[in-house]
Amino acid sequence: MKKIAILASGSGSNAEEIMKYFSQSSKGKVVLIGSNKKDAFVLERAKKFQVPTFTFSKSQLEAGEVTRKLQEEGIDFVVLAGFLLKIPDNLIHAFPNKIVNIHPALLPKYGGKGMYGMKVHEAVKSSGDAESGITIHLVNEHYDEGKIIFQAAVQIEPSDSAERIAQKVHQLEYKYFPNVIESLL
Repeated sequence: MKKIAILASGSGSNAEEIMKYFSQSSKGKVVLIGSNKKDAFVLERAKKFQVPTFTFSKSQLEAGEVTRKLQEEGIDFVVLAGFLLKIPDNLIHAFPNKIVNIHPALLPKYGGKGMYGMKVHEAVKSSGDAESGITIHLVNEHYDEGKIIFQAAVQIEPSDSAERIAQKVHQLEYKYFPNVIESLL
């Protein structure tokens, strides 16, 4: 059974879906949640599943303290679920091809530094694109440029607001992210 750690910065709705999914899996189990925000709601969600949590600062992440913690816990696979900090080289090198991220758009469109959450959906809306979706990719040294593992698209109606686009994309995230993680284990 593979040990999964999730890093998240926000509410943790994707993290909750992943914890729920892996509570029934024979391939992996979420054993740790880490956040760079002490008040992130993902820490509350983890309590429902009795998953231990820890918080850290950007400087602790960059200094390798998070990497050491994950190694000490015997983590096999790292999932980014709404994690907004850039992953430092020390973590990437400690877990080569074992860190996965989900992005709320069809990369390479609408990716890179500063493109997250509603900013992505607002960019999709203002572009007039007919579709958006999700991209699940491995993490490398650059924002949203790792090898693409999976994409799924949803149609965008001209009348859809950025909020409606976000709802459609969230449904794809919840449907596919846990399955893709399991396939990578």
